[in-house]
Amino acid sequence: MLSASPLAYAKSGTPAPPEDMSQVGGVRLGDMGTQVSMAPGVPALPKTTARSWIISNAETGAVLASHDAHWKLPPASTLKMLFADTVISKFPKDETHVVKPQDLAGMGAGSSLVGIVEDMPYTVQDLWRGVFLRSGNDAVHVLSAMNGGVATTVTEMQAKADDLQADDTHVVTPDGYDMPGQVSSAYDLSLFARAGLQNPDFREYCSTVSAAFPGKYKKDSKDRDTFGIQNTDRLLAGDPAGGLKPYPGIAGVKNGYTTNAGNTYTGVADHNGVKLLVTVMHPQPGTDRVYKEAESLLNWGFAAEGKVTPVGTLVAPKSVQRARAAASAKAKDKPAAARSGKTSSASVASGSDSGMWTAAGITAGVLVLLAGVSLLVRRRWPSPASRRRRRQE
Repeated sequence: MLSASPLAYAKSGTPAPPEDMSQVGGVRLGDMGTQVSMAPGVPALPKTTARSWIISNAETGAVLASHDAHWKLPPASTLKMLFADTVISKFPKDETHVVKPQDLAGMGAGSSLVGIVEDMPYTVQDLWRGVFLRSGNDAVHVLSAMNGGVATTVTEMQAKADDLQADDTHVVTPDGYDMPGQVSSAYDLSLFARAGLQNPDFREYCSTVSAAFPGKYKKDSKDRDTFGIQNTDRLLAGDPAGGLKPYPGIAGVKNGYTTNAGNTYTGVADHNGVKLLVTVMHPQPGTDRVYKEAESLLNWGFAAEGKVTPVGTLVAPKSVQRARAAASAKAKDKPAAARSGKTSSASVASGSDSGMWTAAGITAGVLVLLAGVSLLVRRRWPSPASRRRRRQE
């Protein structure tokens, strides 16, 4: 353990987190400083400048190491993961919406935009590509309008965060634009990513490198121009100018930047079937620094996975825990003869978070479906090769 104290932060000249951080996921995750249980053969943690970070196993939820993971900080556009968790299942991909002027009202000055034009039709798929690839606040506001408005969407996002046990998160805007009181944490952002990755549409959008986006209609034609958009996640798309190559096995998830938040990033990568999540918040300024620190933590995580003792866990949502409890109670109520010789659904319901809890809330007796859905997650998780092929024209 490399725990710190307020005095240690003061001596280093860096901002200090509060001493009473949340302990959701484990007591050590609420302690100040770096939390890790080193083991023989595991390399030293990389040097980082981020105020907060966490590296975890996306499937089991095991937290391999963390640094002030529950520090409440501005999330910037990584909050769009929670927006997607809340809204993405509500509208089919091929549904079309004609953008009204009021749909785009209320965006903050200097917002990142994908280039949506009033009075033009867009499919839901177009809009989500705008959210994930270009971090377009205009796309977020249009989807929020479809969802009943910004206020309704913010309320629903907060409810979703509460269900996910993301207790560090307070939502003020759906797009992550800096507003007083809007905060999240590296721990919570990892919960949002883990939840979103259960959804195949979420996985598709967050792993798409480039796509064609509809523009205005051509003169005297029913056809529309298109323009290319590229994902701003530089571990996914690379940054040739900065010498940054796409990270092997990367599959999303979301980056962000505001003046107040600095750079923020959550990513997921798969190496030989091991899937790790990393979140980095507010490193010191520097070209691609947030990505380089995320990359170094992923490299460490893949070397440490299966060797270090976890320092905490990414918890399952309250709704899943309630379903597990109900399944366990139902299993206990069955006659002993009905339970003998069979795998208990209670053991499944009360087990770890393996399988990314995709189907952990399924009621007792549907074990075949449970296994099938977990397998579906593994099959549909974008591989490096399939991600590179997914370049839309």
